[in-house]
Amino acid sequence: MITRADVDQAALRIDGLVRRTPVLKVDADHSPGDVWLKCEFLQHTGTFKARGAFNRVIGCQERGELNPAVGIVVASGGNAGLANAYAASTVGVPATVYVPLSAPAVKVAKLRKAGATVVQQGAEYAEAYEAAIAFATEKGAVYCHAYDQLEIAAGAGTIGLELLEQLGSMDTVLVAVGGGGLMAGIAAALEGHATIVAVEPDNAPSLNAALAAGQPVDVAVSGIAADSLGARSIGDIGFEVAVRTGVQSVLVSDESISAARTFLWENYRMVLEHGAAAAYAALASGAYVPAAGERVAVILCGANTDPTGL
Repeated sequence: MITRADVDQAALRIDGLVRRTPVLKVDADHSPGDVWLKCEFLQHTGTFKARGAFNRVIGCQERGELNPAVGIVVASGGNAGLANAYAASTVGVPATVYVPLSAPAVKVAKLRKAGATVVQQGAEYAEAYEAAIAFATEKGAVYCHAYDQLEIAAGAGTIGLELLEQLGSMDTVLVAVGGGGLMAGIAAALEGHATIVAVEPDNAPSLNAALAAGQPVDVAVSGIAADSLGARSIGDIGFEVAVRTGVQSVLVSDESISAARTFLWENYRMVLEHGAAAAYAALASGAYVPAAGERVAVILCGANTDPTGL
């Protein structure tokens, strides 16, 4: 279980290590109401994941669980790998990142540039994950999960605390969901203060399917946002928080995600990955329609994308 107290603790722990990202009000002629964009894509390493990475790494360091000679290990060729490598480098411990053999060379190069030791193993992510867990067990490294760890989710939830300080109040927060760590943290931070609307691609509906089934279930994953929102199953933490806090779920199409991403570039010069644009796509496509006078915040959570496609 993750609560507001966990997020408050995370905020204290990572203060001064992460950026306080700005909010931008959507122009009246572009908005169905009072809508604000939380520009978390400006965070270190280009995504919100730096918050959870710092909370996890420093928390383990405080408890004496972090061996400075071995450091951390993570299985991720994408945003989680970059964020945890950055956090480890900042506090001066090594990071080992396991990726499948199919990981794009550009991502491997970025991880190495961030100071990580990259190990390519297995044909699929699942094999890289198993190898990373084995490394953690054998070497005594701290394992940093991409989303389903309390400290990872609580760190992400500090975005919710910032929103409260920046906007004073809000009715609704729209947040993209893959494995559910970001949603869980924000929902815990804002429990009793705002309704959380989880936005997922209709071809990667991990939370939507879990809510329908009453438990996490495996789903088929495809589409343009699968690189960041492609978890085959919602995390246990994300599911528990979604049920406890009454998170709503809406689905958006690849076409609406692409259109939202293009719109935000053309009108606000925001360079977003497809997964980050999904949250705004819910508004732009009408998948979520705010009530009259409703104050809405949209989390734009990542910028690691190829800008030539904009």
